[in-house]
Amino acid sequence: MIGKRAYVICAAACVAAHPIWANDFQISFPLECDLSTECYVQQYVDHDPSPKASDFSCSFLTYDGHKGTDFGLRDPALLDRGVFVVAAAAGRVVARRDGVIDKIYTAEDAERVDKIECGNGVVIQHDNGWQTQYCHMKQGSVTVTKGQIVAQGDPLGQVGVSGKAAFPHLHLSVRQGNRVVDPYAPNGRLSCDGDLETLWDLTPAYQQGDLLYIGFSDRVPEFDDVKMGTVPQELTPQSPALVMYVHGFGTQKGDQLELEFTGPAGTIAQQTITLPKDQAQMMRAIGRNRKADWPRGSYTATARLIRNGVEIQLLQKDMRID
Repeated sequence: MIGKRAYVICAAACVAAHPIWANDFQISFPLECDLSTECYVQQYVDHDPSPKASDFSCSFLTYDGHKGTDFGLRDPALLDRGVFVVAAAAGRVVARRDGVIDKIYTAEDAERVDKIECGNGVVIQHDNGWQTQYCHMKQGSVTVTKGQIVAQGDPLGQVGVSGKAAFPHLHLSVRQGNRVVDPYAPNGRLSCDGDLETLWDLTPAYQQGDLLYIGFSDRVPEFDDVKMGTVPQELTPQSPALVMYVHGFGTQKGDQLELEFTGPAGTIAQQTITLPKDQAQMMRAIGRNRKADWPRGSYTATARLIRNGVEIQLLQKDMRID
C-alpha cells in the first residue's frame, strides 16, 4: 500500500481553492499516492463542444468528448505494487464491475470492451443527485459490493488498465443528474487565468507537462512496454546495447529535451531533441550498440525538459553493471 489511507500527500502539488458548492458537495483526491512524486493528472474534462478540445485552463490536456479526469502513475512499477483508489466522497455503491483483464487498449480490442469501456469500476451515489464513477481499475482488486455504504477515503480497488484505457490510470467522472461536471470548473466556465473555484477540498495543482520516468534497457523499448513497466532492464557487460529512455506527458511543440547517458568510460550517448508537436504522452530513447564488453560500474541517465528557455523538469537515474 502507498501512502496513508484516505490521504493524499500534496506538498506543493495542491493549491487552496474554495468549492463553490462548499455546503452541498465536495470531493477529495481519489488515490492514495504522493501527487508530486508517485502520480499526476494526465487529462481533464473537455469543455469545447466542437470536434476540437480544450481543458478548463484553455490548454490541450484533454481530448474531444472526454468526460472525466485521468490520474496516471509516474513510475510503472507502482502498477504491480498497487495504488489504492478511494472514495472521493461518502455515499452508496450503486454499480460495480470486476473481472475485466488489464491490457492497453488497441483497435483490435473494440469488440471485447464494447459496453464495458470503463473496465473494472465503481459508481457511488451521493446526496442531492451527485455521482462519482471510478474506471479502469485492476482486475481482481475491487473491494466493495453493490449497496455498500462507503465513507470518504474508503478503498474501492486499485489503479489498473482495464477497459478502454491507453495507459494505466484512474478515470474519475463526476455527475449531477445527467450533467457532466468538471471538478476543476463545476460552473462550466474556463479558468484561463488560473482563477479556480472547484469541487476539491484541496485542489490538485494544474501541471502542464513534465517528465515522468527514466529507465534503462538493452534495446529501444516499445511505448506500451514503457507505460506498463514491462521493459527488459537486466543489463550485463555482454548486453547487445545500452539504452536510456524517458517517458513524459504534456510536452509541447518546440520544447527541448536534453538527454545524456554516461558510464565508467565516459559519455555513451548525448542528444538534444526539439519536440515537433504537442503530445499527451511521449517517449524518447538514446543509446549505443556494444563494440566490446561494457565496463562494470555505475551508469547515469539525465533528462532535462526545457520550455521557452526555462528548465521545467530534471530527472536523473543511476544503475550498475556488475
